Amino acid sequence: MGKFCEVCEKGLMSGHNVSHSNRKSNRRWAPNVQKVHVLVDGKPTHLNVCTRCLRSGKVVRAMHEIKVVEEAPVAEVAVVEEA
Repeated sequence: MGKFCEVCEKGLMSGHNVSHSNRKSNRRWAPNVQKVHVLVDGKPTHLNVCTRCLRSGKVVRAMHEIKVVEEAPVAEVAVVEEA
């Protein structure tokens, strides 16, 4: 999974870790990218989307078909009252 949002095009950012003695070492910040099933032009597809785009509703999640299972008959349970 790439660290790149295909909706808002957010990608890796760079900067420094700064120690107490003010030494600087390079580091990278990556967005929280999830591979999700979304609708694009009415067709379901997989996209790498950051969690901010998911939370703000910039994408429409594709719902998988829900298979309806016939309900099995429920056995009657006898209720015993304690005296």
